[in-house]
Amino acid sequence: MKDLSDYRKSYDKSELLENTIPDDAIQLFHNWFYEAEEQENGEVNAMTVSSIGLDGFPKSRVVLLKKFNEEGFIFYTNYNSEKGKAILQHPNVCISFFWPILERQVIIKGIAEKTSDTISDNYFDSRPEGSKLGAIVSNQSEIIPSRDYLDEKLKNLETEVSGSEIKRPENWGGFLVKPVEVEFWQGRANRLHDRIRYKLEADFSWKIDRLSP
Repeated sequence: MKDLSDYRKSYDKSELLENTIPDDAIQLFHNWFYEAEEQENGEVNAMTVSSIGLDGFPKSRVVLLKKFNEEGFIFYTNYNSEKGKAILQHPNVCISFFWPILERQVIIKGIAEKTSDTISDNYFDSRPEGSKLGAIVSNQSEIIPSRDYLDEKLKNLETEVSGSEIKRPENWGGFLVKPVEVEFWQGRANRLHDRIRYKLEADFSWKIDRLSP
């Protein structure tokens, strides 16, 4: 067994104080996201989506955020995948971001719903051809016999659609996660981290609380 007891890091890059934050959770997310874009390496839009599976177990996986605004956070997937089926049956989900260089994470509880066909079509049309074909070829989460099987399906599809427009399959599209609670975590020294939670009120204002680390 590997002992990780001595894995420690001191967090001291920033602070999160009530007198310097906006009243709106999405505005603070916007500010943090663009700071991450400037300083982080890799895909700053990578986020963990956690849902309750059809088997009753929670499951988390990393997907890519493709759009966010005051309404919520959008990502795309196969609706017939394990993830898609789980979210359609249990739409209460959690999404989270971790930006290690900034020593920050954001945890968002929300309710997921399908995006409109227009939104899904527009995004699908913007994708590279290979990504479009991949979305059609993959029966996501289904058992397949081999990698060769998948590559052969792709090759056949490339021949079939050569020179023609590639349409979005009906079982592929976006989910919009409408936030009801957003927690911002800023690493601080001595494990006394800053945790600020925004909770959406009935009048769509945000109630702001500081949580003990």
